[in-house]
Amino acid sequence: MLIYLADYLSQYYSGFNVFHYITLRTILGALTALMISFLVGPLMIRRLSSRQIGQQVRDDGPRSHLAKAGTPTMGGALILVAIAVSTLLWADLGNRYVWVVLLVTLAFGTIGWIDDYRKIFYGNSKGLSARSKYFWQSVAALATGLYLYSGAQSAAETQLIVPFFKDVAIPLGSWYVVVVYFVVVGSSNAVNLTDGLDGLAILPTVLIAGALAIFAYATGHAYIARYLGIPFISEVGEVAVFCGAIVGAGLGFLWFNAYPAQVFMGDVGALALGAALGIVAVLVRQELVFFLMSGVFVMETVSVILQVASYKLTGRRIFRMAPLHHHFELKGWPEPRVIVRFWIITVILVLFGLATLKLR
Repeated sequence: MLIYLADYLSQYYSGFNVFHYITLRTILGALTALMISFLVGPLMIRRLSSRQIGQQVRDDGPRSHLAKAGTPTMGGALILVAIAVSTLLWADLGNRYVWVVLLVTLAFGTIGWIDDYRKIFYGNSKGLSARSKYFWQSVAALATGLYLYSGAQSAAETQLIVPFFKDVAIPLGSWYVVVVYFVVVGSSNAVNLTDGLDGLAILPTVLIAGALAIFAYATGHAYIARYLGIPFISEVGEVAVFCGAIVGAGLGFLWFNAYPAQVFMGDVGALALGAALGIVAVLVRQELVFFLMSGVFVMETVSVILQVASYKLTGRRIFRMAPLHHHFELKGWPEPRVIVRFWIITVILVLFGLATLKLR
C-alpha cells in the first residue's frame, strides 16, 4: 500500500524511489510486524486472560503440562494481525503472489480459529473433528493449486526442482496441484503437531521464513537466478516482503511465548503459519529444500505416524509418547532443553538448505 504513496511522492523527491527495493520493504515489513506484536501483545494477553480463554491441556499428556492449563491461547491471532497489516502496508498489492500467500494464510488461520473456539467454549480439548479440519484444509489447498496451475505463465512455475543439480527439473503437469496440496496441508499440520512446548514451533518457523525470503528474492531476480542456476519466476520476489512479516511477527510472538509462556498460539497460529511456509515454498519452487529445512516439523509428524501405525499393527508403542518432543520430556529432559536442541537442529538444517543455492 505504501509503495503507491512512495510512487506519488517520488515525483517531488526522488529519494522515495528507495521504497521500490524489495530488500528494504522486507526489512521494514519485519520491523513493522515486530512493533505491532510488541504493542498489541500485552493488550491481547490481558483480554484473553480476562475472558478466560485458556489452554485446554490433554489429560494423557506429560504431568508437567497440567500447570499450563488456563494459560491464554489463540495468541496466533496476534501473529496473523501483524503479518496481514505489515504485508498490506509494505508489499505491492498489485502482485498476485502476495494475495495468494496472504489468503492461504488467513484461510488456514480461520480453520484454526474455529478449532480453538470449539476447544475453549465447548470445553473439548480435541476441538474441530479431524474429518472437518482436513476437508476444509483440502478445499483451500486444492483451490490454491488449481489457481496457480491455471495461471502459470512459464514452465518453471510447475516444475519440481531437484537441489544440487542445475539442469534437473521434473515437469509435473497436473500433478502440480497434488504437490501443492500435500506441501501446504502437510506443512500446516506438521507445524501444528510441533506446537506443543513453549516456543518450540515459532522459532523454527521464523528461521525457515527467513531462508524462504532469500529464496524468493533470488528466484524473482533474473540476474541472481541465472547466476545461481535456479529458475527465474517473474514477480515472485515480492513474496520476500511477506516472509519478512512472518519473521517480525514470529519474533514478536516469541517474546511472549518463550518459556514459561505467557500465551500460546493455538491452532489459529500453527495451522496458518504452516500453510504460509508451505505455499511460499511452492511459489519459489523449493519444495524439496523446504522439506530439508523443516526437518524438525518432519520428525514430529513422522513420529506420530509411526506411533499410530505401530500401535494399530502390533499393539506396541515405539515412543513413550508422540509427537517426538513429548518422548524426550518423558525421558527426563527439561522442557527448555528439548526446545533449544530442536532450535539448534533447525538452524543447522536451514543452513544446509541455503547452501543448496550455491552447491549445484
